[in-house]
Amino acid sequence: MKTSEIKELSTSDILERIDTERTMLVRMKLNHAITPLDNPLKVKEVKLTIARLLTELRTRELNMKSDR
Repeated sequence: MKTSEIKELSTSDILERIDTERTMLVRMKLNHAITPLDNPLKVKEVKLTIARLLTELRTRELNMKSDR
């Protein structure tokens, strides 16, 4: 997921997406432990997506505090 796509999401959508991505990451790790994934770089991509979502969420929190 690109940063520009993340910025278009609402805060509640970002929180929901973080939960979904974390669940997917856990499943991918478990599946990879049992049988190797076709593309192990998918795990890295999911981690980066989670980091991007958390960064955008934190940026919005800081912007809300600075507006006060």
